[in-house]
Amino acid sequence: MNHAYAVTAVTAVVLATVLIGALGLRISRTTSDFYVASRTVRPGLNAAAISGEYLSAASFLGIAGLALLQGPDVLWYPVGYTAGYLVLLVLVAAPLRRSGAYTLSDFAEARLESPQVRRLASLFVVGIGWLYLLPQLQGAGLTLEILTGAPGWAGGVIVAVVVTGIVAAGGMRSITFVQAFQYWLKLTALLVPALFLVAAWTADDAPRVTFDAPAVFREHAVVKVADTVRIDIEAPLALTATGRIDGTAYEEAAVTLTPGPHHVEGGTELAFPPGTPVPAHTNPGAGPPDWSQPPAEGRGSQRLYATYGLILATFLGTMGLPHVAVRFYTSPHGRAARRTTLVVLGLIGAFYLLPPVYGALGRIYAPELALTGAADAAVLVLPDRMIGGLTGDLLGALLAGGAFAAFLSTASGLAMSVAGVLTQDVLPSRGVRHFRLATLLATAVPLSLGIATSKVPVADAVALAFAVSASSFCPLLVLGIWWRRLTPPGAMAGLVLGGGSALTAVMATRADLPPDGWPRTLLAWPAVWSVPLGFLAMVLVSLATPRHIPGGTPALLARLHLPEEFAGGPGPVPGHPRPGAGR
Repeated sequence: MNHAYAVTAVTAVVLATVLIGALGLRISRTTSDFYVASRTVRPGLNAAAISGEYLSAASFLGIAGLALLQGPDVLWYPVGYTAGYLVLLVLVAAPLRRSGAYTLSDFAEARLESPQVRRLASLFVVGIGWLYLLPQLQGAGLTLEILTGAPGWAGGVIVAVVVTGIVAAGGMRSITFVQAFQYWLKLTALLVPALFLVAAWTADDAPRVTFDAPAVFREHAVVKVADTVRIDIEAPLALTATGRIDGTAYEEAAVTLTPGPHHVEGGTELAFPPGTPVPAHTNPGAGPPDWSQPPAEGRGSQRLYATYGLILATFLGTMGLPHVAVRFYTSPHGRAARRTTLVVLGLIGAFYLLPPVYGALGRIYAPELALTGAADAAVLVLPDRMIGGLTGDLLGALLAGGAFAAFLSTASGLAMSVAGVLTQDVLPSRGVRHFRLATLLATAVPLSLGIATSKVPVADAVALAFAVSASSFCPLLVLGIWWRRLTPPGAMAGLVLGGGSALTAVMATRADLPPDGWPRTLLAWPAVWSVPLGFLAMVLVSLATPRHIPGGTPALLARLHLPEEFAGGPGPVPGHPRPGAGR
């Protein structure tokens, strides 16, 4: 790959982002413009902006990487990400807009009239936002490292600096234009190369492998394993090794691995002859790709359980993502919020048709990425592998620009939502000046964590954030909107038990604490048990504390469910600047 083209493309995307953000700054004249774009964003523009910030590094790089690694199992990711907006449309979109809530913390306080619930909700907003920001910054580092050989932290620093500047300078008005532009850029960046790659594949004599067939090295390949992995061999495998396998050191030695599991230490180089099947890279607690089979003893049932955990997390977690919730406050009214969600379903559905194509082609043309720990790079390396020359360089540059647009757009929305909560609930003032300081904090913390911690596949990392969101804010929003008997003690119990247990499980998994087998699977995919736990805790504790039902519940529920012309429209919520106030 010609690095000059890729660097030029990334630079162009960054400059375009800054220029469009500056346009938003010029027309952002009031506090209401800064925080909520004066509630005037129409469905088409808002849907493109929501799609732009929602289609993150997990969508652009991660789904293709996981498809390369695991085959059709991971197609539940795009299905879940898209279906999450259907649940949001049916249950939450219009009532949340009518509530007048700028953040999920605002909704919690307005619905339950409790500062304590608000503070607890704020902790979860910040935690989920940082958990979601981390893979965006790490993905940017991976992209820049592949394109230029720069240190892994450099891409994250660039994204953090650009996002902090745009959000701090122009607020919601700026990032609305930026994210809408970046959606169409990302769609173009995936679609155009995909057409060329599929054409090259059909003209090639490459095997028409399917996802359930093993990937094969078509040429002699030397693979350097980044981290210690366990590989499963189905038939005797002859290769040349430099490093340590099963505790034995080799130096350019011919080795024949027997069927069964083998441990390959990080830094080991493996040379595979042409036609060799790519060894299965087994993650702890994961089983073979048989998620569709009935539950059974052993690892197959663990795989099925993990699939259900993924489905629940993605279906129910979307509504609680802080950068998604804040977007609905920019709609003029509840009907516009519903129309916005319908358009979003179409936009993200069209986008998600493309990443699996890259994953399928990656299994043919870049199978070694399954062992190197760089499966997320499949999208970026395919043009050079399959086409090459100037055309391959230009297509690779387009994909690089699209990848950076993914990092920038999602990070902008997350920084905006986290900074809004920090401004209202942590810093001493709620003015624009302190919002800008909060923006710096919102990006600096995950950037520091990303530099200090090891990388995890971006789609997996985002799924963890979805699990925490589904276990905490999904029960709060659904019961808060549709159940009049919800009480502050019940809401707090559900947030702590549901969201807290999911967050603890996520952190334990990231720290590699649980042992292999069912303990790791249960903690790695907590939504199956943590979402029901959150709902159950809220309902039972609320029923036990009926005297704590807020006095304003009937009036607020009427406002949530009646059209604005009957309910009077949403007013400013506690802690949020009154629309139209001067900066």
